[in-house]
Parts: sequence; structure tokens; C-alpha cells
Amino acid sequence: MSEKKSSSGFAFVAGIAVGAAVGALAGLLFAPETGEETRKKLGDKSKEMADDLYDKFDDLKDSMTDLMEDVKESTAETLETVKNSASAMLDDVKTKAK
Repeated sequence: MSEKKSSSGFAFVAGIAVGAAVGALAGLLFAPETGEETRKKLGDKSKEMADDLYDKFDDLKDSMTDLMEDVKESTAETLETVKNSASAMLDDVKTKAK
């Protein structure tokens, strides 16, 4: 369930980023400026968007790392519980067999 939330959150952020990029590009292309000024603005915007994308990727990477740590911890706890239950059941069987 949380995996579904995580992927839909990423899709939402990606959609916002794409929408912002398209809007910025349209604004630059329809602005009454010289070609040189437009190219400079496009270059600046591209760098800014690339930096934002790298930041979002780092955030996603950190989230995935945290998620993997939670899964490892949960798996270890579950394994320990199963091990203890199996040991207790084995002790019960041994006790009843005597």
C-alpha cells in the first residue's frame, strides 16, 4: 500500500515538473525578446530544471534507502519471531513426546 502511495507521489511530482517545464518553455518562446536573449534564458532555465531534477532524484534515493532499511528491519524481526515460535513449538512437541 505504501509502495502505491510512493509511486503515485512520484508521478504527481513528475507531472508538476513536466508542466512547469512546458509552461516555462512556452513563456520563453512567446516572449518578445531577441534570439540571443531567448537562448540565454532557455539555457539558464534548463540548468535550473536539471538542478531541481537532481535534487528530487536525491530525495527519491534517500526515501528508497529508508524504505529498504525498514524492510530489512521488519524482515529481521519477523524472522526472529518465526524462529522463536518454531523453537517453542519444537520444545512443546519434545515435552509431549516424553
